[in-house]
Amino acid sequence: MASSLIMQLNSRKFAELTRKLGWQAGCLSRSVSTASISKVLIANRGEIACRVIRTARKLGVKTVAVYSDADRNSMHVAMADEAYHIGPAASQLSYLNKQKIIEVAKASGAQAIHPGYGFLSENTEFADLCDKEGVIFVGPPSSAIRDMGIKSTSKHIMSAAGVPIIEGYHGEDQSKERLRQESERIGYPVMLKAVRGGGGKGMRIVMTAADFDEALDSAMREAKKSFDDDIMLVEKYVETPRHVEVQVFGDKHGNYVYLFERDCSVQRRHQKIIEEAPAPHLSEEVRKQIGEAAVQAARAVNYVGAGTVEFIMDAQQKFYFMEMNTRLQVEHPVTEMVTKTDLVEWQLKVAAGDPLPVTQADLRLHGHSFEARIYAEDPDNNFMPGAGPLIHLATPDADESIRIETGVRQGDDVTPFYDPMIAKLVVWSHDRKSALEKLRKCLHDYQIVGLKTNIRFLDDLAKHPEFGKGNVNTDFIPQYEKELFPERGALNDQTLCRAVLALVLYEQRSSSLESLEATDPFSPYSQSNGLRLNENLCRRVKLNSGETAVEATITYHSEQGYSVQVGGTSYSVQGTLTGEGDALEMTSVVDGQKTTSTVVMHEDSIHLFSPDNIGGVEVTRPVPEFLKESGAGGHGDRAPMPGDITHVYVNSGDKVEKGQPLLALESMKMEYVIRAPKDGVIDRILVAKGDNVQKNAPLVAYQDK
Repeated sequence: MASSLIMQLNSRKFAELTRKLGWQAGCLSRSVSTASISKVLIANRGEIACRVIRTARKLGVKTVAVYSDADRNSMHVAMADEAYHIGPAASQLSYLNKQKIIEVAKASGAQAIHPGYGFLSENTEFADLCDKEGVIFVGPPSSAIRDMGIKSTSKHIMSAAGVPIIEGYHGEDQSKERLRQESERIGYPVMLKAVRGGGGKGMRIVMTAADFDEALDSAMREAKKSFDDDIMLVEKYVETPRHVEVQVFGDKHGNYVYLFERDCSVQRRHQKIIEEAPAPHLSEEVRKQIGEAAVQAARAVNYVGAGTVEFIMDAQQKFYFMEMNTRLQVEHPVTEMVTKTDLVEWQLKVAAGDPLPVTQADLRLHGHSFEARIYAEDPDNNFMPGAGPLIHLATPDADESIRIETGVRQGDDVTPFYDPMIAKLVVWSHDRKSALEKLRKCLHDYQIVGLKTNIRFLDDLAKHPEFGKGNVNTDFIPQYEKELFPERGALNDQTLCRAVLALVLYEQRSSSLESLEATDPFSPYSQSNGLRLNENLCRRVKLNSGETAVEATITYHSEQGYSVQVGGTSYSVQGTLTGEGDALEMTSVVDGQKTTSTVVMHEDSIHLFSPDNIGGVEVTRPVPEFLKESGAGGHGDRAPMPGDITHVYVNSGDKVEKGQPLLALESMKMEYVIRAPKDGVIDRILVAKGDNVQKNAPLVAYQDK
């Protein structure tokens, strides 16, 4: 009855009513507002698809998922009401297939398409196609995407609208010589950017003229691969700037609001790692100025829906328009946390024709929020992305102040075809200090086995004194490289003792289970409890911690536990291993210090997760020499990850120097240059442009000396 009553209200009265009932705080969810959208297709995958599905379900809107071959068993497919296969793993043949997605929308009866971010979210042709086919595009009009998506055009529009812009070249002459001349005119360092770019793709910082050609070629190839457009612009690179962006929202009735700002300064490869809202140390005057400038930018292109206006800010808090992302941002949850809104709900309702539920005067900041992006990557190897199975996955417990935004589950694969992000960890608290403490606590609770992650790096970043003070800029990582990438020493003695104990207890557990199935379960030969007559068993245990070999001697003492000798020191060790499945709980006591750990045994590796080991510790049992695979020969470089060879810079017989580019490899939507690890002469090239290679595949072979 209440629903039918609300249906009779005009849009203005409905907006007033929902404001009174707390809709702007995400407290009210009614399907009646989206009467013209009863089913939505999500033209995306992973965590954003799952995120949209959750809000749609809350609103009573049915959802349609699409999936590629690689995502057949994915989380977003399982969550949606319906799911349709759209093609092979390669995104160009599936998630970027405009016509196929439209066909699925019409076949499923979806009135709207939510593009998420990435893929088709900022594709003007797709927005036009939706309009032509009578499907609601949950995003801005194609004209706004076109105007703001082409960076050169957006600069002219912003300048005319009075929004501060940074000096650069946005011209039509795209010859390498003209771009080089403009770079010299502007003065190095400069930033090369793909005009249709986003997510750090097609971007390169050029510090000197000598670096220009290689940087431009690489940026153009990456842009072509990601956006099917390699037109570039050149901008003056502001050194040690802050990256501050403003969340804006507009409706079809000419109403606009800004939902304050986010600081996204800490980045690697021009991609964000930790975002926060609000931006630290911003005066209320600047906060108002930058918010109003963002709304001014949105008005200039008649923007509708959720958008983000990104600014570069210098040390004096002067800000300059950088670009506008005409879509929902990856980091939108921190804005939702501090404004108590559901931006996806707003998107769906505005797309259905409703006015914004609030005015600018209604919006307030509440507390502080951080988002940490958890990636499958190796920070110690230049953040090289990885792929592989999630053998074990445990996350912090989610609640109103902790969100785990993810699209994967334990047992899923992180594939080389898409972005390597595993999850977004989002936390909220009353102030920045307590929010940062909560973030670190949650990072300590995260457990992942199966591939390398950036969890330990995120903790090193979050606990850095300057980050704690909010003194951030886009050069934060190189500026504090020594502290953020410390030398990782050998395992401390206590951790090694726990690893040895875990191995011994796991062996005993396995033999006990096997003995239950044996012909004579009471046979001493079915046990591995170390029982010896008239003496104590003493055995040497060899393990590897990364590249470091470690060794310990363990002596069995029956009921008294064990003694473990590391180096010249002996430790008293006791413990129990309990639980079911792959992840077991170990309670250990090392010289009186009690610790509870999660133990995951996988193949030859022991993974320990305990309060003093953020991200976990992995030790492996050495593989006997006769079982090791022989190398592919030739002193060659190997692929650091699976991907496609996009360029070969050298030929057989070439003399190369250490650091010289050898090949370019594209993986996970990014291009990586493989460089020579040493001086030498190339004997032969083992791959060709266009080849798909697996991780560790040999790429080039050096001549033997």
